[in-house]
Amino acid sequence: MLTKNFIMNKIFTIICFAFITTSIAQTKLYLHPDAENYAKTTESFAMLPLRVQVKLRPKQLKDFTQEQVIQMGKDEALDIQKGMHSWFLARKKRGEFDGDVQNPTRTNALLTKEGIDIHDLGAYTPEEIGKILGVDCVIMGSFETSKPMSGAAALGVALVFGFGGATESATCNLDFYDTRDGELVVNYLKQVKGGLGSNSQDLINTLMRKVTRRIPYTSQ
Repeated sequence: MLTKNFIMNKIFTIICFAFITTSIAQTKLYLHPDAENYAKTTESFAMLPLRVQVKLRPKQLKDFTQEQVIQMGKDEALDIQKGMHSWFLARKKRGEFDGDVQNPTRTNALLTKEGIDIHDLGAYTPEEIGKILGVDCVIMGSFETSKPMSGAAALGVALVFGFGGATESATCNLDFYDTRDGELVVNYLKQVKGGLGSNSQDLINTLMRKVTRRIPYTSQ
């Protein structure tokens, strides 16, 4: 007959295994085989607005026009861009990062002057964007969330549907491209459920948690 302690230990082991498996599935990291050498010669960075999709539930969608949902995504993209810029500046202050990160205002202004829609960068290569911005590395990618964080969008959803509700979720997919040859040096994919915080900076801190020592640009 199985003892109570044996059964409890088995249950505990299964729970731990499930937790570990879930954690691994939530974070994926790709590093270029020569990532360390790329990092050593990279001095300047620019954070581009991400392609953002705000995935509201059907009950929420009916209270917003398509144009409002699209604008939510654009507002969210700019907030995340600023939040990522602040994240890198904080690491630089701690001595965990020694590159120069271009101010998002300058990044967006330079692209706009070239007639480029900052929310539609898919037609341009990292080399082309890097030449316009004058940086060694551009950070771009996509972001999906069930909870908008930017001011007006977040307030609008909260006022209509309350501050609680379904489990919050977010998926961030970041690409670090070297603009000198267009190589993908780092891809960081993070999926989070629950506990996204109350603003974009909280969200960035959650998504980028523990990444500092895992990517070559911030592990030197």
